[in-house]
Amino acid sequence: MESHPISTAAAPGVRTRSQHQRRKRIVQAAAALASRGGVEAMQMRTVAERAGVALGTLYRYFPSKMDLVVAVVGEEIDLLESSIERRPPSASTAAGRGVDVLMRATRGLMREPELADALIRSLILAEVETPFGDRMAGLLLRVAGEGLTEEDASEEQFALAGSLSSVWVHELLEMLRGRRTYDQIQRRIEIAAARLLADF
Repeated sequence: MESHPISTAAAPGVRTRSQHQRRKRIVQAAAALASRGGVEAMQMRTVAERAGVALGTLYRYFPSKMDLVVAVVGEEIDLLESSIERRPPSASTAAGRGVDVLMRATRGLMREPELADALIRSLILAEVETPFGDRMAGLLLRVAGEGLTEEDASEEQFALAGSLSSVWVHELLEMLRGRRTYDQIQRRIEIAAARLLADF
């Protein structure tokens, strides 16, 4: 009788690990499809087939295509955060560090322009809550404010970091539409960061 709780306590850990791997496989399959044909290519049945899971399993993890898009975006931000941990921005000013983060994110996304376009457009039209803006704002706070957390930041600081993140999303969209070059985006983000992060 006493051994029963131990075995049930051990099971969730194993299950969680395999669930995590399955979820990651699904997200990677969705990202691969989107990078070739945009969000339209992310048909739930096709994603399930590519990830090697049943369609019902896919819907348990992601009830809608938009939930899947949000997960792909989350994966992109995870990669950006890992890159920043490995090689933190070295600029001496908050604005310089903020620009480094956003231009690194731009380069990462533009390696897969179809995917970037699909993700940005979907997030703008999203009907589900997307953590993208808040995560980018939080990342900007930590890097620009040298370890500043959302809990420690003032409401104004968080709003300013969020505003800079919004400027970046808009500029990225303009580049995807062919209206901006990479250098033009960098210049505009430098100008915005110099104003918005001046008091960090």
